[in-house]
Amino acid sequence: MTIKELLAQAVQQRPEAVAIRFKKHDQWNTISYNKLMESAQRVSEALAQLGIKRGDRVAIFRENSPEWAEIYFGIVGLAATAVPIDAKLQEQEVAHILRDSGARALFAGVKEYPLLAEIEPRLPALAHILLIDGHRIQPGPSRKAKYWDYEDTLQETSETAQSECRAYDKQQPNDDDIASFIYTSGTTGRQKGAMLTHLNFTADVESMVKAIRIYPEDNFMLVLPLHHAFAFTTNLLVPLRACAQISLVENLKTIGENIREVSPTILIGVPLLLEKMYNRMWTGLKDNKLAYFLYKMNLRAPVVRGIRNKMGGSLRMLISGGAPCDSDLLVNLERLGLPILEGYGLTEAAPVLTLNPQEAPRPGTVGKPLPNIEIKIMDPNDEGIGEIAAQGANIMKGYFNNPEATASALHDGWLLTGDLGKIEPDGYLIITGRKKSLIVNREGKNIYPEEVEHQICKSLYVREALVVGYREDSEKVGEYVGIIVVPNQEAIDAVHKKHDLPLSEPEIADLIRKEIKRLSAEIAEYKRPRRIKIRWEEFAKTSTGKVKRYLYVMGDREEGC
Repeated sequence: MTIKELLAQAVQQRPEAVAIRFKKHDQWNTISYNKLMESAQRVSEALAQLGIKRGDRVAIFRENSPEWAEIYFGIVGLAATAVPIDAKLQEQEVAHILRDSGARALFAGVKEYPLLAEIEPRLPALAHILLIDGHRIQPGPSRKAKYWDYEDTLQETSETAQSECRAYDKQQPNDDDIASFIYTSGTTGRQKGAMLTHLNFTADVESMVKAIRIYPEDNFMLVLPLHHAFAFTTNLLVPLRACAQISLVENLKTIGENIREVSPTILIGVPLLLEKMYNRMWTGLKDNKLAYFLYKMNLRAPVVRGIRNKMGGSLRMLISGGAPCDSDLLVNLERLGLPILEGYGLTEAAPVLTLNPQEAPRPGTVGKPLPNIEIKIMDPNDEGIGEIAAQGANIMKGYFNNPEATASALHDGWLLTGDLGKIEPDGYLIITGRKKSLIVNREGKNIYPEEVEHQICKSLYVREALVVGYREDSEKVGEYVGIIVVPNQEAIDAVHKKHDLPLSEPEIADLIRKEIKRLSAEIAEYKRPRRIKIRWEEFAKTSTGKVKRYLYVMGDREEGC
């Protein structure tokens, strides 16, 4: 099945049902499935008139919006390939994606125009830029690409799009045609374009709807950016498959308000988002003396009811993915009446591979393989830990213009994920770390940075921790454990104020050293950090909250302590 057929199926089954709900000028508006397809048809027609053909790449450089969805469906409806781009990327990163993909056309918002104006002259393949609200922009005469106002262009093509010979109907993508180039998050360096076919996506969608119960009455709250494979598949295509509706949050600051307004039934997020939600709920609970007393006395029913009402009253499922989730967070959310299912996947798998079953979720694991997906452990050690490999119809074709990276990732039909893990006897998968971040000491013992980071982050005074391996100057074999810590200065100030003055940086560094020593006593000696570095700013992260590990090294000496 193609993504185009997925949309057609939804239109046939529930043409007037709400597909997308969004807020504009303080009012909630809706788009039906029928209207969504009509808009996609106009996008296809506009692109065809600009000379875009089957297989051409068309980029979307835009934050979440109703237009994002109609543009995507219009691109793939023409059998072209969509190239979603993170709207928060910097100039050189956007230029790399547009240059590497060879995008011929690009859709963007007014906010993105200043960046595009800088890089567009250096992109020879880019011929057309369609700006949403583009009437507010007057591109200079020296522009190489042609600029178009999105709304005006669609209006002009409206009659053609609805005629018998419209472009949308002329082109029919095949299952094996590439629907998207999705560029990896870049935790290890320059982004690579994963080539994902229509079948990759629709196969993953079918596996998802077999694994969890989704109903036409469901309302998905869309919080994550659609350029990311996790949000795209689980928050756009899965609701589409079920003929359910999607509600777009205005922005991250209004999540709580928007949730109360639209009463979602399903919320999908990354751990960073869910942790912030939990912290807000927990702070509110502690500020309410009666509710906190009832919670501590295990009289939780009225507390849970109150929290659920604040979440709109209809929320029945939270799904976490995109990055590892702390098992304590899963347990704590469950205690507050918010059942959460953690899953696992990666862009190259379109992206979901495993999910905790609704009937028997197990914190500390990422669940079981979805139907029609195989997972195995490559070269397991004595503990059963090895590299996780996956096979299924959802696995990418490869990386665009990068045969070496493709050969490293795909072996005999199996995707080598680069993640380390083990499979429990009853099929649950446990992630233990990243292969590339694994530390091997002089005795040949494996140290998983994530395990040590989790232990150190138990401290109230630690906001973030990153474990990295390092070698002494005279040694060529084996690594020692080093740790870079970002202090939680607010928590430190709250507990350790001296005469209403915050601690100095040397005092904070000393406190962090003591915390690391205290918590390290609970893990094996060879796993304990020998070198400590204090960092006063949060780590650089990808859009899904993963730390860009490749940016950080220990250096030659302990710094900041």
